[in-house]
Amino acid sequence: MNYIGPDNILSKRKDYFYPATAHFYQRPPQIVSGSMQYLFDHENKKYVDFFAGVSVMNCGHSNPEILRDTIDQLNKVQHTTTLYLTQPMVDLAEKLAKILPGDIKRTFFCVTGSEANEGAMALARLHTKKTKYIALNGGLHGRTHLTLSVTGIPMWRLDDNLVNDNVFFIERPYSPDSTYKEAMEKSLLQLEAVLKEHGAEICAMILEPLQGNGGIILYPIDYLKKVQQLLHSHNVLLICDEVQTGYGRTGKMFCIEHYGVTPDIIVTAKALGNGIPISTFSTTDEIAKSFNRPSASTFGGNPVAAQTALSVLAYIEKNNLVQKSKELGAYLKQELEKLSSPFIAEVRGAGLMLGIQIKAPNNKVNSAEITDFILEEMKDLGFLIGKNGINRDVLAFQPPLVITKEDIASMVESLAEVLEKVHLQQV
Repeated sequence: MNYIGPDNILSKRKDYFYPATAHFYQRPPQIVSGSMQYLFDHENKKYVDFFAGVSVMNCGHSNPEILRDTIDQLNKVQHTTTLYLTQPMVDLAEKLAKILPGDIKRTFFCVTGSEANEGAMALARLHTKKTKYIALNGGLHGRTHLTLSVTGIPMWRLDDNLVNDNVFFIERPYSPDSTYKEAMEKSLLQLEAVLKEHGAEICAMILEPLQGNGGIILYPIDYLKKVQQLLHSHNVLLICDEVQTGYGRTGKMFCIEHYGVTPDIIVTAKALGNGIPISTFSTTDEIAKSFNRPSASTFGGNPVAAQTALSVLAYIEKNNLVQKSKELGAYLKQELEKLSSPFIAEVRGAGLMLGIQIKAPNNKVNSAEITDFILEEMKDLGFLIGKNGINRDVLAFQPPLVITKEDIASMVESLAEVLEKVHLQQV
């Protein structure tokens, strides 16, 4: 195949995309193929992927075992909608009922995380007969009007004409200026105050059990239990957004399991399809009874996506990827914490969803500029890592769960070299 190259792609993007569409790197490669934890560009340079398409490719790029089932289903029937009876969707719903937390049993299939979060929020309204929401600063929940409204990261809120009157934001249990315990107490006091004044109007609180785009923020272990107790005392539901964290990413099948809490509604997407779009919002028998007006998703849970998801879950189980995420995540965190650099403020996260908070030790450059420099240099060395955070100054390590210990060791060695280069050049 004749590849047009990065410059021509950038030119076409400039001509035909909206200006909102950004990209990583000053010198981006053209990615043309992938194999498990590796990606390849148009010049056949190999990269170890430490971002997995933002926690999507948990089972690896073009995984042959999963693709075999996907292609087999494509050759049988590709699409029908939920108005017709097909087996993959009901088999997947049954499988999810066995692995979802607690007594969560019923699932509605969608295509994107935004759509599933929107559906979960609608379900909360229908069940409680209330209309308002609580959300955390630093959370990100989608691109629809309502999910943008509960997104607590300014750069992702798109415009000022959102559903602001129906959403109460509280501080997340994290602050660079205090301990995690102090930040948690502040967050809980704010939650208590909002519920005391508006609990009769609030249907649900939506949160990620580990904030992804907010900077890889894992909460104190008892935070969500206290949150749920406060919510339930006011008949307010807890919606857990596991779009980034689900299906083994954090060393548990679902991140909420770290806290010993079963949410009222759980939302998943991304890794369930391993690159094939599919999303879900799931709940208990009792809450599901309220979702009884006609509703459908044209592409949600179509045969190809559902069969792929079944293959994904089978692959995760067969290859012990949840346990592997826990063990390799502990190793990665240990190695990152060994790095000695004036630019590292904190290493945080769980499993194979880790972040390094970058700091600027002087006024020559800011932390976001240092982060971009590190990403560029690591790309040149053959490693693709991500970035996130309120100020876009957190290095994000979210590799496919099929990554190896050798890949991790090699990446950390290269990162140490890049951090030293930053130190010598001061960017």
